[in-house]
Amino acid sequence: MSKKTDLLGVVPVKKALLAMGVPTMTGMLINALYNLADAYFVGNLGTEQMGAISIAFPLGQAVVGLGLLFGSGAASYISRLLGRREREKAGRVASTALYGSIFTGMAVIVLTLLCLKPILKALGATETILPYAVTYAEIYVLSSVFNVFNVTMNSIVTSEGAAKTTMFALLAGAVLNVILDPVLIYSLDLGVAGAAAATGISQIFTSLIYMNYILRKKSLFTFSIKKCCLSKKTMTEIFKIGIPTMVFQLLTSLASALINMQSREYGDSVIAGMGTVTRIVSMGSLMVFGFVKGFQPIAGYSYGAGNYGRLQETVRTAILWSTVFCVAFGTVLAIFPAPIVACFTAGDIEMIHVGSCALRANGISFLLFGFYTVYSSLYLALGRAGKGFVLGACRQGICFIPLIFVLPVFMGENGIFYAQPVADVFAAGAALFAAVEFRKELNYRWKGEREE
Repeated sequence: MSKKTDLLGVVPVKKALLAMGVPTMTGMLINALYNLADAYFVGNLGTEQMGAISIAFPLGQAVVGLGLLFGSGAASYISRLLGRREREKAGRVASTALYGSIFTGMAVIVLTLLCLKPILKALGATETILPYAVTYAEIYVLSSVFNVFNVTMNSIVTSEGAAKTTMFALLAGAVLNVILDPVLIYSLDLGVAGAAAATGISQIFTSLIYMNYILRKKSLFTFSIKKCCLSKKTMTEIFKIGIPTMVFQLLTSLASALINMQSREYGDSVIAGMGTVTRIVSMGSLMVFGFVKGFQPIAGYSYGAGNYGRLQETVRTAILWSTVFCVAFGTVLAIFPAPIVACFTAGDIEMIHVGSCALRANGISFLLFGFYTVYSSLYLALGRAGKGFVLGACRQGICFIPLIFVLPVFMGENGIFYAQPVADVFAAGAALFAAVEFRKELNYRWKGEREE
């Protein structure tokens, strides 16, 4: 208990961010490899197959949102409770989140599978893509129940200061996924079904690692249905942060779906190209999210303990480090878009052209992503759901949704390429206003802390 909480509240900020942020960032990068591995191996099967996994991608992400609903909501509350030394209460919150996510996830998955074909059509599947999309999605969505468990445990384990455990669990699953993909897709000739099966088996393996962590009692908490607490206070604290986080995940899924729907008019190659860009950019964005996931418990613990000087230093360092990464990653995408996209197709020239244009634009706007993400996550870490929700919904909701409908009217398919980058600029502007307001408040609180 002491060792883990010291990491959140006593260890120097830079060392704590490295200990918490790097493992969670690595873990999220590894998680992105699930998506990239499927795209890389499936891309060599054909444009329709690549389009199929692009269509199905938002479904799995939407189901994962349930894990974030309970996991992220609980993680924010747990960090603040540990900061106030309320360990027993934090344990009840952890059990409530874990079992709540599993039961809710199972119900949503069953409903999704019952309406699968109409959903895939609504997401933009063409007649040529639909058969492959159904084959892939049936397995992909069914196995998502394990991913719901994994995402919830990821948040809970990180909130208690055990970031290395999450990194190892995700690393093991990703390595297994990369090994299984070529075996199941090519050697056993299962095609897109093999890609989905590889992902499902890998998620099960990650779940087993988390189960081992629980059963060997390495966690600060013991998980039991008997410890679940459905009190108004507990559920309010979980949902006031969990609902905005889930909405952000659903907006990410909706953004992918809207891109697919708008791309359908221009053919399978455009759908496949934009789907590839989404997965490539998600590799960088997930790394930033992972780092911020390690940043949030430190920020929440510091705020709960009233240590505003440490909170200020944590925010400043997180912005600097995440921005340096975003500049490096975005520059690579902007300079080498064509060679990167070409790795995910067997030679579809139109897909490479589409993907290159979109990837270059996204690479340039990605330079702002770190600054935006730190501030959109900070408010949730502090338990301020309202401001956190509005700011978090800007990038792929408030700003993006109007643009994906308006820009293609005036710019054709180019409007699809530039919708997300333009939304990124507007979202970063909103984060700047939030940053100015927060800095004023934090300076006032820190001044009071030093005078005391």
